[in-house]
Amino acid sequence: MTRDRRPPLPVLVTTLLLSLLAASLVLLLRAAHGTAFLAGYAGAWAVFAAAAVALRRVPRRHVVPLVLAGAVAVTATGLVAAPRTSTDSYRYAWDGRVQAAGVSPYDHAPADPALAGLRDDWLFPGASACGRNGAGLAPLGDGRCTRINRPAVHTIYPPVAEGWFLLVHALSPEGVRHKGLQVGSAVLALAVSGLLLGVLRRRGDPRQAALWAWCPAVPVEAVDNAHVDVLAVLLSVGALALVARRHRVTGGVLLGLAVAAKLLPAVLLPGALSGIRRPRTIAAVALTAAATVALTYLPYVLLSDGSVLGYLSGYAREEGYDDAGAGGRYALLRLVLPDAWALPAALLGITAVSAAVWWRGDPERPWRGALSTTGTAFLLLTPGYSWYALLLVALVALDGRREWLGVALAGAVAYLAGPVIGTVGVTAAYGAAGGVVCVTGWARRWSAGRSAGTRQDVTTRDVTGRAEAPDAPSSPASSPAPSPSFTRTRQR
Repeated sequence: MTRDRRPPLPVLVTTLLLSLLAASLVLLLRAAHGTAFLAGYAGAWAVFAAAAVALRRVPRRHVVPLVLAGAVAVTATGLVAAPRTSTDSYRYAWDGRVQAAGVSPYDHAPADPALAGLRDDWLFPGASACGRNGAGLAPLGDGRCTRINRPAVHTIYPPVAEGWFLLVHALSPEGVRHKGLQVGSAVLALAVSGLLLGVLRRRGDPRQAALWAWCPAVPVEAVDNAHVDVLAVLLSVGALALVARRHRVTGGVLLGLAVAAKLLPAVLLPGALSGIRRPRTIAAVALTAAATVALTYLPYVLLSDGSVLGYLSGYAREEGYDDAGAGGRYALLRLVLPDAWALPAALLGITAVSAAVWWRGDPERPWRGALSTTGTAFLLLTPGYSWYALLLVALVALDGRREWLGVALAGAVAYLAGPVIGTVGVTAAYGAAGGVVCVTGWARRWSAGRSAGTRQDVTTRDVTGRAEAPDAPSSPASSPAPSPSFTRTRQR
């Protein structure tokens, strides 16, 4: 009798869905424009959801190879086209070039004539190209233009990000243009997938890694647009994994590097301190992270003539974080509060959740609290850029609470469809995502409460199956000995 070596049906179904997902992403990045891009992106998310559901039925021995194969296929789709929905990577390439010339990226804006000798026809097209493609290029005032957004302001990116830009520039062949950053980001994205699998094989279900590895946001935002957020995600996942294994100083170093790559991972600190009460242990994480951030900034402080914070304050004003009435931030809070109260209310909400996570969190799974603080920050701040949610996606993969992916999808709606649907539509998207999180969380707690009540009820029954009277006195001498079946129930 021969053994059937054919893959199980769930493996075939999942493989088919992954093939469909990869094909849809290739078409999306190569051909879709405008509303067609948004529709195609939504379709890719639907196929991703179906593939993640199908993976649940895949036998465990097939899970890791399938997740890895899918990660490679999905991530590679981000390499098929130039950046489609963001021009941030052009600033990355410029900052790398400026540093390679021995100049601090914080001292000069791209439009500064002092750096005119570093310009080329790719990042700074000539007048003829500016006339043909003016809508996608920023004018410089001298008849030329640039692919770099906000060319009149200094860079906003922290020092670890700047170090990444310099490294990619140094390793990229001449004339590679955007491909160097895309390939580097693809390597980082795959490294996140591998790290998630390593953590989840010890402390969870490796199927959860697919929530990052197969998510359409990864090839679109992390690879095609080459956002540096993927570097911060890799460092953040590594930091939480180390803290969970009680390597708190090393975890603090990685957390500091993550903050110095994107700033956003600062919201992970309460999660990294989940359940930790000893001041010495808290300092091992928090002070190490702060010292690491300071040390990464130090070389740029010494080499720069101006502020190393760059356009950070101007960006906060531009995006409406300091004045809720000036933009689409705090959209959910502004439904019930005056605009002037939105920022204090957001800070109070984030602080309250952070305190609860620190006080009651699970030190063995710091990513659970980190997801709560990060997701809450997204719902209260309602950011308008979809790539910020890459960190949220990775935390969902670690923790397994899939309902938070809706918040990441709401960010994509805000960025891609915001100009069409307006503030009302963006508010509705974030409101729906927040509603799903609240309802799902309530249902999970209710189910857990019922399960706990059922287990308690089982333990109060005697060997005849009759429930004990709650007020009946009992003594060791009069209590019946547990039966074998009762003992097994307790052991499970």
